[in-house]
Amino acid sequence: MFEKKTWERIVQIIGPVLDVAFLPGNNRVRDVAMSATDGLTRGMEVIETGAPLRVPVGGTTLGRIFNKLGEPVHNLGPADTRSTSPIHRFTPSFIQLDTKLSIFETGIKVVDL
Repeated sequence: MFEKKTWERIVQIIGPVLDVAFLPGNNRVRDVAMSATDGLTRGMEVIETGAPLRVPVGGTTLGRIFNKLGEPVHNLGPADTRSTSPIHRFTPSFIQLDTKLSIFETGIKVVDL
């Protein structure tokens, strides 16, 4: 019914990080640059890390602003990145969800009013 797909992987190319999808069977790659691509050229050597793109999660990330690589973009110093989560993952089951009524504080004053 559904074809098995190849999922994204990170490829590091001397600094820049790419989110890459390898298309099976036709020797083509689709990627999205996550940082500046200055100096990248066709045929450069790449290193496949085999790891998914991950971002920091948890209480220490609330109210903070991060770029697409999970790096803080404000003057609050580095974030505690010991706890991370991949950007592509399965949806949690209903049993795993918290169903009690509570106020969800984002740390953004305009949203929390």
